[in-house]
Amino acid sequence: MQISWRYTHYSRRVIMITLEELKKLRLIHLCIAITFFTSGLTINFAQLLLHIFLKPFNKHLFRKLMYYLCYSFYCQLVFVADWYAGCKLRVFMDADDAKKYAGKEHVLLMMNHKYEIDWLAGWMICDKVGVLGNCKAYAKKAIRYVPCMGWAWWLAEFVFLNRDFDKDKEIIAKQLKIVYSYPDPTWLLLNAEGTRFTPEKHEASVKFALERGMTPLKHHLIPRTKGFTASLPALRGICPVIYDINLAFKADEKTPPTMLSLLNGKGVEPYMLMRRIPLEQVPEGEKEAAEWLQKLFVEKDRIIDSFYETGSFFEKSGVKEVPFQICKPRLSSLLNFAGWATYSLSLIIYYLITCLLASNWTGLITALSVLAIFYWLMGAAINKTQISKGSNYGSKSAKPSAH
Repeated sequence: MQISWRYTHYSRRVIMITLEELKKLRLIHLCIAITFFTSGLTINFAQLLLHIFLKPFNKHLFRKLMYYLCYSFYCQLVFVADWYAGCKLRVFMDADDAKKYAGKEHVLLMMNHKYEIDWLAGWMICDKVGVLGNCKAYAKKAIRYVPCMGWAWWLAEFVFLNRDFDKDKEIIAKQLKIVYSYPDPTWLLLNAEGTRFTPEKHEASVKFALERGMTPLKHHLIPRTKGFTASLPALRGICPVIYDINLAFKADEKTPPTMLSLLNGKGVEPYMLMRRIPLEQVPEGEKEAAEWLQKLFVEKDRIIDSFYETGSFFEKSGVKEVPFQICKPRLSSLLNFAGWATYSLSLIIYYLITCLLASNWTGLITALSVLAIFYWLMGAAINKTQISKGSNYGSKSAKPSAH
């Protein structure tokens, strides 16, 4: 009996080790890339058809259907985080706010931008409250030309900016009315820091603050207020609330919070504090609104500082403690990925076998080349998320930009 138990235990360990090692194989990563880019191009084509044949006649139905197309695309990466890597997202939020409002209203999100996968943590919470298909962001105009994801965002009516304020304030006023005309709750992300946190950009940010008598921040960059204040007139009356999101990973986290970690099947544990702030709390005047945003980031800095020092958002920040819940994976993301994987991989395998049997070497080489491109695109996309590969916007080497 003891020998049988040891054999069973050993077998389970072998299976577990095999699964862990399997997730590190490039072949598995290639299968994920094939699924993601094949489905992405298919969804892009469907989005384009909606723009041409449906949007001019029925914008309400167009935006309803666009939700499901975007959800089907985005939640493949949520699947990688939730099911494939086994991430555990802890969300702290006032219980009444979570019950009454989360996923039931239009929202402007304000989130710290420090980690390579902070955007994915945002998608995870969007998925859990049912707004993933309608989550949008202010983004650089150049992103809309990126195959699959950039095209999906462009066709889903994201707010694309030139980083030229005179042009951007007109775009913001026009595009916000479009974004918040969607029939279902829409969450729009504004990264007020303007770029991802790096030591070099933080040094420049601290210098900027000290030169102007502002409070320097330890864990954030000084927020750029112009985009926020330019958005307020359009937001009032159509978007009732701001969600302040504070995201952190524990300092002793063994697995780095990167896309590469997730693709290798190594889960991480994001901690997220969400605070609901009614928009009427933001002052009307441009100067007063800018000062309000600066004060918000000083408070956000205390919250993150408390977390790094004590493991709690609340202990040293002075912010009211609220309960948390560990978000469970949704079955829909698993089924969605399984469906797209079956479709994509079956298509590729069928074509490769057909080419082999017919001695169609040109077709075979073309198909293999496409697979190589998909794998390269996946690597390029991962590189783009890396902090070391971020833009120099906000760094000392970049041209000065008014806050």
